[in-house]
Amino acid sequence: MNNDTFLNALETRFKLNPADARLLIVGLGATGYSAAQFLQATPIKFAVIDSRSNPPQIDSLREQMPDVPVFCGGFDQSAFDVATHLLISPGVSLNEKAIRRAVQTGVIVMSDIDLFACATDKPIIGITGSNGKSTVTTMLGDMGSAAGFKTAIGGNLGTPALDLLKQDADLYVLELSSFQLERTTALNASAATVLNVSADHLDRHDGMAGYAEEKQRIFRGDGVMILNADDAMVMAMQDSRRTCFTFSVQQTADFYLQRGEVDRIMQGDQALMNTTDLNLEGSHNIANALAALALGHAMGMDINAMCRALRKFKGLPHRMQKVADIQGVRWVNDSKATNIGACVAALNGYDRKVILIAGGDAKGADMTELAPVVQVKAKAVILMGKDASVIDQAINHSVPTHFAGSMKQAVNIAAGLAQAGDSVLLSPACASLDQYKSYADRGNQFTEAVLELI
Repeated sequence: MNNDTFLNALETRFKLNPADARLLIVGLGATGYSAAQFLQATPIKFAVIDSRSNPPQIDSLREQMPDVPVFCGGFDQSAFDVATHLLISPGVSLNEKAIRRAVQTGVIVMSDIDLFACATDKPIIGITGSNGKSTVTTMLGDMGSAAGFKTAIGGNLGTPALDLLKQDADLYVLELSSFQLERTTALNASAATVLNVSADHLDRHDGMAGYAEEKQRIFRGDGVMILNADDAMVMAMQDSRRTCFTFSVQQTADFYLQRGEVDRIMQGDQALMNTTDLNLEGSHNIANALAALALGHAMGMDINAMCRALRKFKGLPHRMQKVADIQGVRWVNDSKATNIGACVAALNGYDRKVILIAGGDAKGADMTELAPVVQVKAKAVILMGKDASVIDQAINHSVPTHFAGSMKQAVNIAAGLAQAGDSVLLSPACASLDQYKSYADRGNQFTEAVLELI
């Protein structure tokens, strides 16, 4: 897409004319920095603001763009007062006082995904959901490449969306969070999915209904809808005027799991592959594979090529990652399970009871939703972190419960409880920042502690 077409799209959708627009990038993390780099090559005048005194990309920005005004250490209202448009990074809440005041005066809000959508005419696959986004996005990237598409993946996963435009791609696969979607209006994905909806980020959204509403924004436009037939909140998003494909691990759908002596992945009446061909643990990863197949099918990818890619797919770190088998005990790192739905999905993927390590920052979620599945699927629970007592109250002693002050202690307790044939699962159902730098740091510390057992 040429520059004139891009600028015309911005003016049509956002009343953004470079002659009189003053765009303020709010937040200088990876997303904000990618937006600044992108805008530097356009005639659009912009500035950057961050509430932090020393945001992560400040040195690079000042070195590469010395003429761009930068405000750090707070949200100076005067910077918002002169702006005509705000490009707000996903880490910044729309409820910030300065942002609310700007919106009330008519300032237009947009996102990096809006810029991306206006800057390309290549097809886009959009993927969101409480759980499985990164796995499905990565699967689609592998499938697209196997099927002969020059495929670029990013968004909430890895590479910021605008940086993907530097690649010579003919298909973009974007993982999109609810925070990205709530401030995005220009996206019209060729195919999109909401994988599932479970309690997450309720401290930033207006309850479950508001959270689901933000997820549903991925279906704006007229592209193909991919729906999880096992999730009532997702199925309620269906638009009868649009092409829709469904996937399911519980019932017949366009793409579904057929159970039998050998479980098989099906497309209609056609058996595509046995589930034993997947190098993945848990039934929720079968659901992820089904969703990826449905999305690829919607884009015209060859089904055999997609299945070849699935057979080779090894999964992602910290997502049901097999760490080790030690004296007959399997240790699994699912640190990316930062919400209840992810933990429930992980537990439900097991046919026998597991020893669960959980806890952290529950982000305001109702942890009583864990109780039924813990009672059925957990042999014992080891709790740690800020909301350990909240989870303990929620599961109400339905299984033996232990408390740990560190990951090493949690692993040692689990080692003392586990017997040959057991699995020990780190699936916290909580965010990690109360004790760790990130979910990855939490998972790495789990892995290190497990490997010390050898």
